[in-house]
Amino acid sequence: MAMMQEFKEFAMKGNVVDLAVGVIIGGAFGKIVDSLVKDIIMPPIGILFGGLDFASYYIPLNGQAHSLPLEEAKKLGAVFAYGNFITILLNFIILAFIIFQMVRLMNRARQRLEKPATPAAPAPTPEDIVLLREIRDSLKHSNDPLKN
Repeated sequence: MAMMQEFKEFAMKGNVVDLAVGVIIGGAFGKIVDSLVKDIIMPPIGILFGGLDFASYYIPLNGQAHSLPLEEAKKLGAVFAYGNFITILLNFIILAFIIFQMVRLMNRARQRLEKPATPAAPAPTPEDIVLLREIRDSLKHSNDPLKN
């Protein structure tokens, strides 16, 4: 029973809940970026390189026909699927850039919300220092040849 109570306390901590929410939102956001890359960005890039589906570009490594779709070519043997790799790489770059922009925006918002630290008032001068200064000033005054 103690282990269940300890697990409940662990699971209900703010950090664990925040992490869970972040993972769920991150997964959904990743799907949005994946769709953006596959459905909007890569088709025009694929057209520029002579085809409609850039992700299916590959080089057969075992001599099979190059005209087969990627999935069928993979069943026949090893292929160098560079189009799929480039698609996933572009997906990662866009996702990393968007996350960078979000973190940057959050940091700016946090800086605006935080009040600038007011400089601390100088500490009062200790009495012994004040007394030493008075003695110094008194000695300067009494040793001044023009005043005598």
